[in-house]
Amino acid sequence: MPTVDLKSQISSLVKLQTVDSEIYALRLEKEAKPQEIKALETAFEEKKQQLAALEKTSLDLQKQRKDRELELASKEEGIKKLQTQLYSLKTNKEYQAMLQQINDAKADASVIEDKILQLFEQADKGRNDIELGKQRLKEQEKVFLGERKKVEGRIKEIEDRLSQLDAQRKQITPEIEPKIIAQYERILANRDGLAIASVKDNTCKGCNMFVPPQVINLIQMYERLITCEVCNRILYINEDETYGTK
Repeated sequence: MPTVDLKSQISSLVKLQTVDSEIYALRLEKEAKPQEIKALETAFEEKKQQLAALEKTSLDLQKQRKDRELELASKEEGIKKLQTQLYSLKTNKEYQAMLQQINDAKADASVIEDKILQLFEQADKGRNDIELGKQRLKEQEKVFLGERKKVEGRIKEIEDRLSQLDAQRKQITPEIEPKIIAQYERILANRDGLAIASVKDNTCKGCNMFVPPQVINLIQMYERLITCEVCNRILYINEDETYGTK
């Protein structure tokens, strides 16, 4: 390989890593956004279902009330027939038995009437709940649409920023030797978007593991790329970091 200014190459790698770290973070954020939108849609759909449940209950109450009204009408018709027959009876015993039958039917009718009144009250309360539910749903829909628009706007911001970063990346990569960039990108893909890490206080800032003094010496010699023995990331030392030979 021709002589390469490794110090300059590492400097370019550090610049590239700054760009790639932001790219990695933004891509992770973007990947999470569809799920965020899905959660918003699910929450709003649940609120719609709650209103639909109230409307179904209201319809059920109407049906119950109609059924009871038909039952009451039938009961009242039966009472009228019994009352018509009452005066055609010949014995007091038959009369008393028929009278008891009429009274029982009237008692049943009274129970049905009470039930109809209860159903009316429940229906009135249900209608009020539905009206309030519709008002709340309109407000919740505005909030939902606003939150979704905000997330979609953030996705657009991320995409725009990624385009800018991609352009920056294309400016930096030609500065780096093909073999070096290949090694860098291989590590980048396998180490959560971090391929090159600084050494500070004898510690690899990529994995926080100890870096022996002899390894630090090799880094400072700039003869070849030195990688961390633990995480395999390329190691470098900031210009403001000084290490003496130990």
